[in-house]
Amino acid sequence: MSNQQITPALRDWIVEQARAGHRPEAVLEAMKSSGWREDIALEALETVLSGMVEEHAQGPGLSPPNRVPELLLAGSSPRVWAHDREVSILMSMREPRVVVFGNLLADEECDEMVELADQRLARSHTVDTSTGDSEVNAARTSDGMFFSRGEHLVCERLEARLAALVQWPLENGEGLQVLRYRPGAEYKPHYDYFDPVQPGTPSILKRGGQRVATIVTYLNTPTRGGATTFPDVGLEIAPLKGHAVFFSYDRPHPTTRTLHGGAPVLEGEKWVATKWLRVGRFD
Repeated sequence: MSNQQITPALRDWIVEQARAGHRPEAVLEAMKSSGWREDIALEALETVLSGMVEEHAQGPGLSPPNRVPELLLAGSSPRVWAHDREVSILMSMREPRVVVFGNLLADEECDEMVELADQRLARSHTVDTSTGDSEVNAARTSDGMFFSRGEHLVCERLEARLAALVQWPLENGEGLQVLRYRPGAEYKPHYDYFDPVQPGTPSILKRGGQRVATIVTYLNTPTRGGATTFPDVGLEIAPLKGHAVFFSYDRPHPTTRTLHGGAPVLEGEKWVATKWLRVGRFD
């Protein structure tokens, strides 16, 4: 195509593709296949999609952003001191804010937490934001339990490391939830914040306010499968024993791009300890 220009019709078409759920990469390939030069196609995509995000962020009913936990990194150092242990920074992404930690827990600490949790496992529940109660959800096919904050020394150590890593008060964290995924078990993509339009959300928020961050610590390494996925950004994080993934969300809205899930375990089991952080003190 000669004399290519970014026309209103092209902008409308890109908006339609985005609203239909097509990834920017797929839209770019479609434009190139239709004869658009790559540089012009990229410029059009960036202009239109950034405008959509800005418009969405300023839309009616969207809450102002919350302060979120954040790492205090010394320049580009790949290691950071976390309370009583040196932890590696294996990956860091800005948008969405995702950080992968290595060596957060020693093998024996992982084993101890699994052994303690195994005695109290039951079918996992999720929070029903229409009522504020917990319920069994078909999207989450795991077994789980909750430790109260600081219930065991191993929990206390992990919680202290996490608080130091992301500079967030211990009392603003929920108790650790330990989950076991057997072969075939998964957690379909979801958000961890509480949907503000649901009628049960106000009662949930009385205990600590909105969630602003999640940390998933892997207590073992499954034989196959079980990755933590972020579909909106095409990211998959392998579950490796002692490692953890942190991600934050400054408002309860899809613009945070924190849609995530636990891919099905294909062989072996997957054990994780999840920590949710709230705006205020969680009691």
